[in-house]
Amino acid sequence: MFTGIITGMGRIVAIHSLGSSSNHGKRLTIEAPAGYLDDVGLGDSIALNGACMTATGLDLPNHRFSIDISAESLAKTSGLAETGVVNLEKALRAHDRLGGHIVSGHVDGIGHVSHIAEVGESWELRIMAPRDLGKYLAYKGSITVNGVSLTVNRVTDLPGMTGSEISINVIPHTLQNTSLGQLVTGSQVNLEIDLIARYVERMLSDTLKPENKKP
Repeated sequence: MFTGIITGMGRIVAIHSLGSSSNHGKRLTIEAPAGYLDDVGLGDSIALNGACMTATGLDLPNHRFSIDISAESLAKTSGLAETGVVNLEKALRAHDRLGGHIVSGHVDGIGHVSHIAEVGESWELRIMAPRDLGKYLAYKGSITVNGVSLTVNRVTDLPGMTGSEISINVIPHTLQNTSLGQLVTGSQVNLEIDLIARYVERMLSDTLKPENKKP
């Protein structure tokens, strides 16, 4: 589990194919900040841009670790198929503070930035979310964007198959200390909806109504 509080900014520095076809995944080498890996062991979970991955290799002298990512995960996420900056968060420990919200590290969909502009001392970030995620988005609810726990200030459901646009206020500290500072209009982002919303939707779905249960 994670909290959506980014603990470091890393960089994917190398990508190696694990096979010769598109069905094969990739091995990524990530450079972390100095000292970041001091308490990390092989098999530990680290979220990259909000996607939970397993450390399969460690190169402590060079502050690097490697992960193997499947073709399925590459297809369902953004920002992990090319070199560049990524947000890092190590898995939550039992005695840690829950500074953001409960995050599973499983990406629910890919959104894209429809607007980003400075407003006063902060920035307004608008993201178009896939249509099937709209029912999980709520005013003052939580959402994870590229691994960052953020609060939704407005939700606009657009007609047809377009999707839902959410508006988020981002403070300068967050822009400076995460990869969100590199976003521009059109950028793709990984989205994870609030874990509690998943269970609420399931409990209220028609499949659990007594009249719809099979004897």
